[in-house]
Amino acid sequence: MSPNRPRPTWIKWLLLALLVLGIAIGLVRALDKRKAQATAARAAAESMQKAPVYTLGAGDVVRAEALELQQAVAISGSVEALQTAAVKARVAGEIQGLHKREGDPVAAGEVLARIDSTEAQARVRQAAQQAESALAQVSIAQRTLDNNQALVRQGFISATALETSSNNLAAAQANHRAALAALDIAQKGLADTTLRAPLSGHISARLVQNGERVGVDTRVFDVVDLSAFEMEAAIAPADAVAVRVGQPATLRVEGLAEPVQASVSRINPSVQAGSRSVLVYLRVPAAAGMRQGLFAQGQLMTGTARATAVPASAVRNDKPQPYVQVVRDGTVAHLTINGGASGLRNGEPMREVPGLAEGTQVLSAQAGMIREGTAVRLATN
Repeated sequence: MSPNRPRPTWIKWLLLALLVLGIAIGLVRALDKRKAQATAARAAAESMQKAPVYTLGAGDVVRAEALELQQAVAISGSVEALQTAAVKARVAGEIQGLHKREGDPVAAGEVLARIDSTEAQARVRQAAQQAESALAQVSIAQRTLDNNQALVRQGFISATALETSSNNLAAAQANHRAALAALDIAQKGLADTTLRAPLSGHISARLVQNGERVGVDTRVFDVVDLSAFEMEAAIAPADAVAVRVGQPATLRVEGLAEPVQASVSRINPSVQAGSRSVLVYLRVPAAAGMRQGLFAQGQLMTGTARATAVPASAVRNDKPQPYVQVVRDGTVAHLTINGGASGLRNGEPMREVPGLAEGTQVLSAQAGMIREGTAVRLATN
C-alpha cells in the first residue's frame, strides 16, 4: 500500500468509538467516586448529629435527700488575745535593768525595768523635809494657841488675839496637809520609776534598750496573755439576724491541725459605717500552738432547717444563674436553682434545691459539665 494512500473510513470510526468509550468510563468512575464521597459525608454528618452516650460511674451521681441541715454563716478573722497590755514609761529618764525579751514569760506585778530615780528620790526627800517643816509650824501654832487661851482666861489678852492664834493654827495645819500631799506625789513619782508587768503572760515586743532615755508614755514592752482568745468577725446584716450569744462555731486556725470550737460572746449593737456589716465577737479557747494574730475561718451555727438538698459542690455556676445537672429519662437536664438555703451535714456543705424531688439523681462535681440533652447511662458493677 502506498504511504500517501488515505486510511479506510472504518478505522476512523473505530478510533472515535474508543475515544467515546474512554470518556464514558471516566465519567462513570467520577460519578461513582463523588457518590461515595457524598455517602461518607452524609454518614459522618449523621454520626456527628447523634449525641454520644456517657457512662457514669458510681461517684458521678448523688441523690437528692430530705435532710436536717445545720444553718451556718461563714466567718473569718484574726485571733487576738483577750488581754493585752502596753507597758509605758510614766516618767522621763534613762531606762535601766531591761532583761526580758520577746517570748519571755512574766508574772503580774513582776519588775521588768527601772528608770533612773535620782531626781525622783531627791523630790521625795525635798517633800519630806517640807512636810516636817510644816509639822513644826503646826506645833508652834498649837503652843501659841494654848498659851493665848490661858492668857485670855486670866484677862491679859483680848479675844481677838486668841482668834488670830486659832487661825494661825488652822493655816499651819493646812500647810502641813498640803506638804503631805506633795510628799505622796513625790513618792508616786518614785514608784513610777519601776516598771511592772500589769498582767501575767508573755513579752510580745520590746521597744527600747538599756541606757536609752525615754519620755513620758513611751512604750517599753507589750505583754500578751495567751490563756484566752477572741475573734472579731464581720457578717452581713441579713446573716446577723439569726446570730445569738452562746451559739457554737467551728474554726480552722492556720497552723493548727485540729479544728477549734468557739462560741459567740458578744454582738456589736451598731452596724459599721463603711462596710455595713455587723461585728460578732467569738470566745476562742486556748489551744496548743495558738498565737495572737493567727487567721481563722469557719462556720457559725445559727439553727437547723429541713430541706431537700444536694452537696454544694454539685451546684454549678458557669451560667448566669446557678444550676444542677439531673438525670431524667436517661438524659441530662439542667435545673436552675432559685433561692434555697445552705447548710451543713456532718460538716459537708449542702445546698437546698427547691422543687427537686427526693431521690432525684444529680451529677456530682466529679462528673464535670455535660451538655443538656446528652444521653447517659449508669455503669453496672
